[in-house]
Amino acid sequence: MFVLDFFIVNVALPSIQHGLRAGEGAVEWVVAGYAIATAVLLVTGGRLGDQFGRRRVFSIGLAIFIVTSAACALAPDPGVLVAARVAQGVGAALMAPNILSILGVIYTGPARVRAISIYGMVMGLAATSGQLIGGILIRTDVAGLGWRVIFWINVPIGIAALLAAPRLIPESRNENASRLDLAGVALITACLVAVVLPLVEGRQAGWPAWSWAMLAAAIPLAVVFAVHQRRMADRGGVPLLNPRIFASRALRAGLLTQMVFWCQQAAGYLVLGLYLQQGRGLSPLSAGGVFTFLAAGYLATSFRAPALTMRFGRSVIAAGALIAALGDVALYLATAHAGTGGSVAWLFPGLLLLGAGQGLCITPLTTTVLSHADPATAGSVAGALSTAQQVGNSVGVAVTGVLFFGALSQGYSLAFERSTLQMGALLLAVAALTRLMPARRAAA
Repeated sequence: MFVLDFFIVNVALPSIQHGLRAGEGAVEWVVAGYAIATAVLLVTGGRLGDQFGRRRVFSIGLAIFIVTSAACALAPDPGVLVAARVAQGVGAALMAPNILSILGVIYTGPARVRAISIYGMVMGLAATSGQLIGGILIRTDVAGLGWRVIFWINVPIGIAALLAAPRLIPESRNENASRLDLAGVALITACLVAVVLPLVEGRQAGWPAWSWAMLAAAIPLAVVFAVHQRRMADRGGVPLLNPRIFASRALRAGLLTQMVFWCQQAAGYLVLGLYLQQGRGLSPLSAGGVFTFLAAGYLATSFRAPALTMRFGRSVIAAGALIAALGDVALYLATAHAGTGGSVAWLFPGLLLLGAGQGLCITPLTTTVLSHADPATAGSVAGALSTAQQVGNSVGVAVTGVLFFGALSQGYSLAFERSTLQMGALLLAVAALTRLMPARRAAA
C-alpha cells in the first residue's frame, strides 16, 4: 500500500491540478514531499521498531497512514494536500522498514530468500500497476469523489490490516537497541530539502538568489552529516547510516546504483502520466491502461529475476538497465513520430521494454547489494538501500521536473522527448555503475 500510494497519484495529478487549481510546483511536491519524508525517517523507523517492538511501530505507522490518507482525501487546497502527503510519508517510513525486519525475524535460510524475493516482486508490481489502479478508481468515480477516492481507498484496507496485525504478526524487538540519532535525521533532512526545494520552486520563481544559495548549502550540509556519522561511530554510538558500509566498494557502488535507478523510475512515471493525460488528452483510465504494457513487461521478467541473479549476479542488473534504456529510446522515437496526435500504440513497444528492464533491476539490485553485506552491517545496508531509493525518488522528480516543465512552453511532446532521453542516460549510468560491484555471484 505504501509503494502503491507513491505511484497511484501519477494518473490523478492532472485531476488534482484542475480540481485544486494547483501549480506545477504543488504537483511535484505531492510526489516529492512524500518521498522526502519517507527517505529521512526510514532508518529511524527501523530503529524504533527494534527498540519498542516491530509489530507495534508497524501498526503505529499504518494508523498514521490511514489518518493522513483521509486528510489527503479531504484536502481543500494544494497546501493542505502537500502537508498531508508529507505526513503520509512519515507513516510509510514507520511501516516499510519494519516489514522487512519482521520478515527477517520470522523466516530463516531459503525461506527468507523466498520471502524477500516475493516482497520485492510485490513492491515492483505495486509501482508498475499503481497507475492502472488509480485510473480505474478515478473512472468509477465512487460517490462522486473523483481523484479523492485514490486516498479514501486506503482507509478500509488499512483498518482491515490494522485489525489483523495482532493476530497474524508475532511481536519482536532488539533488547540491545540503540538510541536514535536525531541530529543525523535533522542534518539529512536539511540536506535533502536544500536540494529539492530550490529545484521545484526555483524555476517558477526565475531562479532567485535564495535558490542558488540553498543548492550551494546542500554540499556543506552533506559534509557535516558525514562527519557527524563518523564521529558518532568513533564514540561507540550508532549513527543513522553506519560509516562501515561505505568502506566497501561493492556497497558504495550498490547504494549509488540504487539511487540513480530510482531517480529515473519515479520521475519517468510522473512525466509519462502528465504526457498521456495533458498532452494526449487521455482519461485517467485510458492512461492507466497504457501503463499496463509497462506492467506486463515487468511481470514477464521479474518472476525469473531472482533465479537469474543467483546465477549471473550483477550482469542481470546491467542487462536490465540496458533493456530499459532501449525502451526509453523507443519511447523517444515514438513520441517524435506521433507527437501529441496519432495512436498511443506507438508507445507500447517502448513501454514493454522499459518494464522488462525494470523487472530485471528492482529485486536483483536489492539482493545483489545485500549479498555483499556482512551480518554486522546487513541491517544498516537494508536501511541505506531503502533510503537511497526514496532519495532517488525525490531528487529525480525535482531534477526531471526542471527539464520537463522548463520545456513545456514548447509542447508536451518535446518535454516528454527530452525527459525520455534523460531517463535513458540515467539507465546507462546504472549499467556502468554495476561494473564497480564485485563480479562474484549473488549466491556466493
